[in-house]
Amino acid sequence: MAQLRILMAGGGTGGDIIPALAVAQELVARYRAEVLFVGTARGLETRLVPEAGFPLRLIEIGPLNQVSLLTRLRTLVRLPRSFTDCLHLLNDFKPHAVFGVGGYASGPGMGAALLKRIPTMAFEPNAMPGLANRLVGKRVQAAAVNFPVAAKWFRNCEVTGVPVRPQFFTLQPPSQAAPHLLVFGGSQGARILNTHLPKIAAQLLEAVPGLTILHQCGARHAEVTQAAYAASQADPARWEVRAFLDDMAERFSRAHLVMARSGASTVAELAAAGKPALLVPFAAAADEHQKRNAEAMVRVGAAEMLEEKDLDTPGKLLNTLTRLLQNPQCLATMASAAKSEARPGAAEKIAARLVEIARSPAAVKP
Repeated sequence: MAQLRILMAGGGTGGDIIPALAVAQELVARYRAEVLFVGTARGLETRLVPEAGFPLRLIEIGPLNQVSLLTRLRTLVRLPRSFTDCLHLLNDFKPHAVFGVGGYASGPGMGAALLKRIPTMAFEPNAMPGLANRLVGKRVQAAAVNFPVAAKWFRNCEVTGVPVRPQFFTLQPPSQAAPHLLVFGGSQGARILNTHLPKIAAQLLEAVPGLTILHQCGARHAEVTQAAYAASQADPARWEVRAFLDDMAERFSRAHLVMARSGASTVAELAAAGKPALLVPFAAAADEHQKRNAEAMVRVGAAEMLEEKDLDTPGKLLNTLTRLLQNPQCLATMASAAKSEARPGAAEKIAARLVEIARSPAAVKP
């Protein structure tokens, strides 16, 4: 049998490309597949895919959803060319299956694969699917989702979860009794968290005896956030600001509560680690998908949610954090609920399903 070839279409954010890389690595390790990525020059795939050792081809396509009329028109003008480029790429690479991971390149890549009757599988990590996945969801041969509520958009769908680093599933509860708050803004940081947490830091530390705070703010905001905490008069021995956190699993293990955005990868890591969370969805996220992710965690009792507008009232943020951090039993209940949402083995399940449709007798062979 010829070597299995899989095309991974899409990218953009870490939430799109990191799970795709986990699946790609599983395909190589377990099935000795040849994997090629197709993305755009504006996404994180331009850095992360080559760093992981995979080849990357670029097409020119932009956003269509929740953008200005001018941006939408530019994308529509480019769409025929990007679709044609994907058809040429499929003719050259001759994949046995195409895996759409969301993001700008996902639509043309999956659309071209469907036109050529190449087996296609969609991956949707969010509670509300993105535009590309909504358009092709009922036409793909298979799909994998993180939230059960998203399954209705797809055919032959399985709730697999999002691939998460294995160490998150084996974390133990914090060993120290004194509460510890991890504020996590993602790889780029979250300006709204960097702005509002320092404003209440002194009062929060006074209200919760023994509390310590670790705040990851992103490189662009490190100096400003550090200065804001220093100006707050909060005890400097009880807070720390870091631009990046490389050992994220270890940082999760020490936290009694995590305050974070609600991107799909972050939510999946919280579930795997069994961590209670205060989630602040990114208000400008397409289709409010971060809000939908947060709401799904709130429904099962794993998290509480504040919207960005809520942070404009400092007392609301202060009271919410104080109430949670002063109630260990509440945090333990939330942690148990979060752990119930963990889905280990996602990369293995997704890779196995992708190989299954690629090898199906009904598949059109390259």
